[in-house]
Amino acid sequence: MEVLGIDIGGSGIKGAPVDVAKGVLTQDRFRIPTPEPSTPDAVGDVVAEIVKHFAWKGPVGCTFPAIVQHGVTHSAANVDAGWMHFDAEPFLRRKAGVPLRLVNDADAAGLAEAAFGAARNVPGVVLVLTFGTGIGGALLMDGKLVPNLEPGHLEIRGKDAEKRASDLARAQKDLSWAKWAKRVNEFLARLELYFSPDLFVIGGGVSKNYAKFGGYLQAERAKIVPAQLLNEAGIVGAAMAAMDLIPAKLPVKKKVTKPTPVKPAAKKKTVVKAKPKSKKK
Repeated sequence: MEVLGIDIGGSGIKGAPVDVAKGVLTQDRFRIPTPEPSTPDAVGDVVAEIVKHFAWKGPVGCTFPAIVQHGVTHSAANVDAGWMHFDAEPFLRRKAGVPLRLVNDADAAGLAEAAFGAARNVPGVVLVLTFGTGIGGALLMDGKLVPNLEPGHLEIRGKDAEKRASDLARAQKDLSWAKWAKRVNEFLARLELYFSPDLFVIGGGVSKNYAKFGGYLQAERAKIVPAQLLNEAGIVGAAMAAMDLIPAKLPVKKKVTKPTPVKPAAKKKTVVKAKPKSKKK
């Protein structure tokens, strides 16, 4: 079964149909830059354009870089302030014209990595971290998601952690991979203090460059690994979040066949044998 996954990010909005049983894209992803300003109307138009691009009529899962609780967005760190306390899910559903489920972007990545990637079958506490325009995080306990963690807003040195250690901060400050990793390590140390994870999974847009910085990452106790789904985790996880919108198959009506009437067995004719004539003496 396929579901269209759409990943709304601070710099780009991308989507593709996903085989939710295998966790793979079934077509090339389609990307449109995030509009500026990223108002609900402008972003909604892009979501509708992606749905139209794939001529999609079925369910859609959509991520958003904010706290998403019962379809309402309650933060707007890297998007237009119009998303604050906004009834986003029904709004985007109307824009797209199809059934739609909205989920936090990092939570979607966590769902995907838990089902098909680096966090699959990992017991205990796992933190899937997404480094891009900001920093997102999904908290998994024995594979089950605790939603809306938003660790990028932890305060480190008087600033939100993502202002110091996101991939955008690295690019803006022209940091070397080693210097950027030092900032990430400070962030990981804080997360270890608060959550004592068994595993860190490093994902988001920066994950494609893991070979350049992975060797610099350190944690006191937790193991650190790259995300396996890389930057496609958001699309895959978005589609997974919308699986409950897949219409149930209607029960197949069994053809009622009338029983064939049984003909009564024909009565056997009684054959009366003639008595042999007695011989005259």
